[in-house]
Amino acid sequence: MTTTERPDTLRRILDHSSRADPYPLYAELRRTPVALQEDGSYVISTYRELTGILHDPRLSSDVRNLSRPMAAVEGRATPSFINLDPPEHDRLRRLAMRHFGPPHTPGLVAGLEPDLAAVVGGLIDGFADRERIDVVDDFAYPFPVTVICRLLGVPREDEPRFHVWVNAIIESIDYDPGTDPPEKLDNGVQATKDLREYLGGLLEGRHGRPGDDLLTRLANDDGPDGRMTDEEIISTANLLLIAGHETTVNLIANGVLTLLRHPEVLNRLRGEPGLVVPLVEELLRYEPPVHIIPWRAAYSDITVGDTVIPKGSQIMLMLASGSRDPDRFEDPDRFTPDRRDNQHLGFGSGIHLCFGGPLARLETQIALTELVRRLERPGLVVDPPPYRPSPVLRGPLHLYVEQG
Repeated sequence: MTTTERPDTLRRILDHSSRADPYPLYAELRRTPVALQEDGSYVISTYRELTGILHDPRLSSDVRNLSRPMAAVEGRATPSFINLDPPEHDRLRRLAMRHFGPPHTPGLVAGLEPDLAAVVGGLIDGFADRERIDVVDDFAYPFPVTVICRLLGVPREDEPRFHVWVNAIIESIDYDPGTDPPEKLDNGVQATKDLREYLGGLLEGRHGRPGDDLLTRLANDDGPDGRMTDEEIISTANLLLIAGHETTVNLIANGVLTLLRHPEVLNRLRGEPGLVVPLVEELLRYEPPVHIIPWRAAYSDITVGDTVIPKGSQIMLMLASGSRDPDRFEDPDRFTPDRRDNQHLGFGSGIHLCFGGPLARLETQIALTELVRRLERPGLVVDPPPYRPSPVLRGPLHLYVEQG
C-alpha cells in the first residue's frame, strides 16, 4: 500500500501534544511501511525498509536532487557533508575524520575519558547538595557543550551567543510552510548566517599556527585529499558544534528519565557499572535522541517494498519508529538494558552513520554512571516532563529531579 490508513498520523506525530509519547503513533504508521503523503512526499517507518534505503545509493542527501525545493533548506550557505552525496561527502568526511578518530587519531575519544569524568564530577559537585535539580540545564546540556567547545577550539564563554543561534536553527529544521509562521524559517536562516560568521571569525586566526583543536588542525591540514576550503571548514565546524552537543543532551536526559522510570534498572546499574555499555545501546533504540530524518531525496526511481518512489521525491525517514519495530525487535516497547542483537537506528545507518557516535556513547556512559552513583534517592518531580519543540531532535526541555 502507498497511502496511509490514517492520513493524519504524521501530522499528529509532528504536533507538540504528542511529543511525550509518539510511540503508539509510530505503531499506527508502521501499518503502511511506505506511506505516500498528500504533498507527494513518502514516509518510511519500518526497520527493514529503513535499513534498506539507508544503504541505497539512490537515496540522496543533496537538496538539489529534490524536484520540489524545500523552504527550510533553501538559501543556506555551503552545505556540510551530511547534506552531500559521494564523492564530495566522502572527501569531506575523510578530511574531518583524520582529526577525530581512526585511522589517523585512533585514541582521541578513549583518551578523553579522564577529562570527561572530570567535567562530569565538577558539574555534580555543583548540585550534589541541592534538593532539586534540572538535569537538562544543570547537567545534560553543559557537559557536552563543554566537551565539543574544547574539541573544536570554540571559547566556552561564548556559549550564550551560539546557544541562541543553535536553538533557532533546530526549531527551523521541521519548518512547515502550511502551519508555521514565516518568522520560524527566517530566524533559522539568520541564525545559520550568524553562526557561520562567528565560526569564520574564529577560523581567521588559525591558519599557519600550531594547535590541537579541530578548527586549527583543519585549517592547516594538507592530507592526501587536499585541504578544505575555509567555507568547507566552517560548514564542518557548524555541523560538529550543533550535532556535537544537541544529540548528546537528549541522549543523557532521555537516559536519566528512563532510569528513573525503571528504578530496578537504576539500582542494578549502581551495583553493575559495566552494565552501562549495553544500557546506552538500548537507550539509543528505546529513547533515541534523533527520531526523524525529515528529508532525503530520490536520486532516481527507488523501489521500497512494493512501492516505487519517483525520482525527485522527498522521503522522510522515521528512525525511532524503525527501532521499535516488532518485526525486528522482540518486545520492542520494553526497556531491556542488556538486550542482545541490538542493531538499532539511534545513530542512523549507511554512509551518514553519526560521525560523533563514539564520543556521544562515551559521554553518556560516564554521565549516567556517575549521576546514578552520586545522587541520593532521586525521583521525578513531573512525569512526563515538558518537551522541546522539535519532533526531529526529541528530548526533555527540563527534567526536574528531587533527591534525598
